[in-house]
Amino acid sequence: MDTRRLYSFIKIIDAGSITRAADILHIAQPALSQQLSALEAQFGQQLLIRSKRGVAPTEAGRALYRHAQLILRQVDLAHAAVGVSGRAPAGSVSVGLAPYSLGAALALPLLKSVRERYPDILLHVNENFGGVISEAIMTGRMDMAFIYGAGPLRGVQFEHLRTEDLFLIEAGAPVEGEVRLPDLKDVPLLLPSRIHTVRQVVDAAFHQASLEPNVVGEVESALTLVNAVDAGLGATVLPWSAARAILDVRSLSVRRITGPVIQVKLSMVTSDNQPLSEPALAVHDLFLELVRAFHDCPAEDKNEE
Repeated sequence: MDTRRLYSFIKIIDAGSITRAADILHIAQPALSQQLSALEAQFGQQLLIRSKRGVAPTEAGRALYRHAQLILRQVDLAHAAVGVSGRAPAGSVSVGLAPYSLGAALALPLLKSVRERYPDILLHVNENFGGVISEAIMTGRMDMAFIYGAGPLRGVQFEHLRTEDLFLIEAGAPVEGEVRLPDLKDVPLLLPSRIHTVRQVVDAAFHQASLEPNVVGEVESALTLVNAVDAGLGATVLPWSAARAILDVRSLSVRRITGPVIQVKLSMVTSDNQPLSEPALAVHDLFLELVRAFHDCPAEDKNEE
C-alpha cells in the first residue's frame, strides 16, 4: 500500500475539502482526486461523501481514517527506531495529563527529568480531559497518558497506579484536619464541568448522601481556579496531589473530606494494540519513577487495589 495515499486521505478528512487538502499538500486537485479514487478502488468501498460544503467520511472512511493514523504512526516509529539504533533514545513522545491530577503536578519534573536523561527526546505534554486523551491514544496521536479512572475502555490499557482522597480547599488561614461531607451542603463550590472525573465523583458522593452540591461556578483552568479560591469566590474539591501543588504557592485551608471519604483512581493509559516506541518506553518508566517518589499525604488512605 502506498502510504502517501493514506497521508493524503487523512489530510482530506482533516481539511473537510479536497480543494483545501490539495492546497495544504501543494499538489494539483486532479492528482489528489486520483489518489482518492485509487484508495476507493483498492478497498472496494466509497470512502467519502461529497457535497457543496465539502466532504465527509463514510463509515468505511472513518474506519480507514483510524487505521491510517495508526499505520503512519508505526511507519514514523520505524524510521525513528532505525535512525537511532544503537544510540540513546531519541524522537518525539506525546504524554497526556488529566487536569487537577498528580500527572499535572508532575509535568514540570517530567520535563526536567527528560531533558536531563534523554536530551534527544522531544517531549510533548498535553493537559486535557480523559475522554479526549483516550481517543488520542486509540488513534495513535498520543503515546501514553496519566488520567483518572481504572477502565475498562476498548482500545486502551489501564495500569492503575494509585488512589487519592479528595480534599476541600478554601480561602482563609491554613487549616488542616477533616471536614464531613454533610457539612459541605451550603459551601459555595467552584468545580470542573461534569465532563471531568473529579466532578463526577463529587456529584456521585453528594447524591449518595442525598445532598446537592452548591456549585457556584465551573472552572477548567487550574490557574483560574486557584485565583478564584484565593479571592474567596468559593471553595473547591481536589485530590491531594493537586492540593499539594496549590499549597506550594498559596496559603489556603485544606481539609480531607470524610463521612464518607471520597476517592479517585489514577492510571497510566497506553494503547492496547500497538507497543510503545523506545523513547516512549523510556519516558513511561521515568514517569513511573516520579509517581512512586511523590510524597503521599499522611492522612491519605493508601489501600491501593
